[in-house]
Amino acid sequence: MNRPRTGDARTRAARRHGRDRRARVIHPLPGRPRIEGEPPTVAVIGGGIAGLSAATALAERGVGVTLYEREPHLGGRVAGRPVTLADGTPATMSRGFHAFFRQYYNLRGLLRRTDPGLERLTPLPDYPLRHSSGLCDSFRHVPRTPPWSALAFAALSPTFRLRDLWAMDPVAALPLLDVSTREVHARLDHVSAHDFLAAIGFPAAARHLAFEVFSRSFFADPRRLSAAEMALMFHIYFLGSSEGLLFDVPDEPYPQALWDPLARYLTGLRAELCTSTPVEAVHPDPSGGCRVVTGEGARRHDAAVLALDTGGLRALAQASPRLCDSAWRAQVARLETAPPFLVSRLWLDRPVAAHRPGFLGTSGYGSLDNVSVVSRWEGEAARWAARTGGEVVELHAYALTGDAAHDVEEKRLLDHLHQVYPETRTARTVSAHHEWRADCPLFAVGGYAHRPTVRTPDPRIVVAGDLVRTGLPVALMERAATSGLLAANALLERWGVRGRRLWTVPDEGRSFLLRAAARRYGRPPTPPAAGTAHAAP
Repeated sequence: MNRPRTGDARTRAARRHGRDRRARVIHPLPGRPRIEGEPPTVAVIGGGIAGLSAATALAERGVGVTLYEREPHLGGRVAGRPVTLADGTPATMSRGFHAFFRQYYNLRGLLRRTDPGLERLTPLPDYPLRHSSGLCDSFRHVPRTPPWSALAFAALSPTFRLRDLWAMDPVAALPLLDVSTREVHARLDHVSAHDFLAAIGFPAAARHLAFEVFSRSFFADPRRLSAAEMALMFHIYFLGSSEGLLFDVPDEPYPQALWDPLARYLTGLRAELCTSTPVEAVHPDPSGGCRVVTGEGARRHDAAVLALDTGGLRALAQASPRLCDSAWRAQVARLETAPPFLVSRLWLDRPVAAHRPGFLGTSGYGSLDNVSVVSRWEGEAARWAARTGGEVVELHAYALTGDAAHDVEEKRLLDHLHQVYPETRTARTVSAHHEWRADCPLFAVGGYAHRPTVRTPDPRIVVAGDLVRTGLPVALMERAATSGLLAANALLERWGVRGRRLWTVPDEGRSFLLRAAARRYGRPPTPPAAGTAHAAP
């Protein structure tokens, strides 16, 4: 295991969690440092961030880990696969752009196992947002410390006008301005992000540029996304953390920069990595463990971590009639999957304009949600661009309709790129690869209570993933990494072994006055009349 060579425990902790002195530390229960004697065996089902996080924490404590992944590669929704371009160049196609925010303490801790200084992550200088009306927002000059971060964004943003702010309902907005992780879902899970912002009178242009971009980070339309999840995002990035909203990106494709080194690290800990091995069912074993069924037969393990996406967990529960209990299986069966999304990566024969940002969030350009000029930071893409004089650009379209025609949407996405970056109209596409997926969890209005927790009715079985209800202020990739650690800790606790320490942003707002006002006067908005709350756009 990679460890800092110098410094006391406080120095190591500070290096691990970031700059925010108020970041919350969650200490594990006391226990032995490692497994003693014959190690128990754990099946980790799913090789995404959640599964890799759980597998790492368990293997480091001496547990015998077998990781099952249905795909031939690790990383889940942050994976990459090899492709060959039309010009014969080998390249990597990913599942799409991901921002590694500085608040992602537990994910960054996982990456430090093979990259102690996080040297494979490179910062992007800005997070610009652009609306088709011509309005643009930027986070480059926004201070990181709350509440000045939110106040400065409002002051510097062209989408906020004084009369708009005066028109807002300050009492209704209090749950957004001072989030309590323990209360936010009870207050806001019954209303959509779209309806909540409308109810508090949030400026329409700012709504499109800031919060709709956030909601689409969940691959969901704002009319279906729970307002609680949007408020939690606002807390994580603005008023709850001083890490700011700028982020890092890997300097090479995900497999080379992140998952191949971690795979080598895990095999060095004697973990067994079984890729291209889908799990068909999990059954309780009379001996007290469980049997994991694959196409090659059944293997017994002492416990299992279910680190699957929404559809995978539903299918596994349906195929495992004795897994946990009927109430838990019914809960899993109610989980929803977000609408399909499209990632198009284009290898163009000429560069985009030099002043274009490496990443741009967009709104009002049809289905286009963001543009990434990948060759600005990713080594593989940059080398291709330098050799050919071209550019590598990636386009995202979230929350598409289930019946969307693939060729039509891919063409529309390219047309939207031409609107955003007009110089690309004359570019020839040397090669293009497209990823269509529909495997993200939908955090729908009223769905929080139905999401599974890490612990299940069977202590041998734990669940991890970004679909899990953790009760902590985490989201997206960080929720996956955090839930993986929580799952590992739950199993280690059974064997009397000390788990892993976790970090999160504070679970309450940083302003005492706002917090007191929110608790005394805050009132959730009234949802619209039946039949209108979640209509499609």
